[in-house]
Amino acid sequence: LWIVTSIYSVGYMRSLKEKHQTGYFAAFAMCLAATMGIAFAANLLTFFVFFEVLTIATYPLVIHKRSSEAIRAGRKYLGYTLIAGQAFLVAVIWVNHMVPGGEFRPGGFLSEAFVSGRASWGALCVFFVCFMLGCGVKAGVMPLHGWLPTAMIAPTPVSALLHAVAVVKAGVFGVVRIVGYVYGVDLLQILGLGQVLAVFAGITIVIASCIALGQDSLKRRLAYSTISQLSYIVLGMALGAPAALLGGVLHIANHAFMKITLFFCAGSIYAHTGKTKISEMGGLGRRMPLTFAAFTVGSLGMAGMPLFAGFVSKWKLGLGAFEGGHWPYIVVLVISAILNIGYFFPVILHAYFGSPEKNETYDEARWALLLPPVATAIVSILLGIWPDVGPRFYSL
Repeated sequence: LWIVTSIYSVGYMRSLKEKHQTGYFAAFAMCLAATMGIAFAANLLTFFVFFEVLTIATYPLVIHKRSSEAIRAGRKYLGYTLIAGQAFLVAVIWVNHMVPGGEFRPGGFLSEAFVSGRASWGALCVFFVCFMLGCGVKAGVMPLHGWLPTAMIAPTPVSALLHAVAVVKAGVFGVVRIVGYVYGVDLLQILGLGQVLAVFAGITIVIASCIALGQDSLKRRLAYSTISQLSYIVLGMALGAPAALLGGVLHIANHAFMKITLFFCAGSIYAHTGKTKISEMGGLGRRMPLTFAAFTVGSLGMAGMPLFAGFVSKWKLGLGAFEGGHWPYIVVLVISAILNIGYFFPVILHAYFGSPEKNETYDEARWALLLPPVATAIVSILLGIWPDVGPRFYSL
């Protein structure tokens, strides 16, 4: 996805003749390095270092326009993420004091410390809160989400980077690491922390979707959709059932392909037409058919329609909730699917059947802005039909 985003970035930045392109691509490369470091980190300390490098490297991208609004958004982004990072660091230091090395281990390494008495129930609960503060900000779990819609001031490739590939996925990947490789699902359930985390995830899923309904800015609607969708992953980790865990981890990849498709389309529309509001896009689907076909595919997947990537992961989450007897979360998943239809389908209908503004003669965007969303949309369909294709996300 980073390769695709890089191609898209070149087309986007050149189409708008953006300034500071050298700094943009330098920070872009630094973010890639930090993200790979997070992915390959074998212990908590290494994870934390790259986690914070990603925060700093993303800041120049958020403030790329150098306007007062962009500077305010950047400060808010740093305020949220750096403060949360300090909470994460406190937990890392405490855990390393109890279990030197803090190396990730399937099933968690704190279970032995709890059984042996080196870690008390209260201490483990405090550590978990600190860990979830650190990861929850980047994951957009309410009420830690405030930076995310504000950061939409950044160029659209950055929004795609923030919301599909790097920052928010680093957050939910951190949740996966803490739940599965530091605490372990069994210990989390013994401590009663899984239920608490599930409640926050369920509330975020519904409330963020409701807020998305009222957004006329396409990027802000997509931002609140991201906040909602990320909590599917958190919910899967919190429920702890095998199917839920699989659905949550699978949604990391599925959501990435679907959401980056939607942001690519939003950026293509803006770069080619200057339009950012949904109310301005009447009839645009007939003038940019491939762009809006890709947008439709991404929207159907996000709503969990069969034969699209989102259906597979959400189905597994539902099965996991059923296995564990967590009926309220099945209701949450159904409500969320209805809300997804409610805030995505009006965009599609207005684009295809709405009345265009007078004297509009738009056609498709340039190839560098068109091929990336079409490619990721195709993958979104492929992952829905054959979820184990390629990197075997499904069986991993």
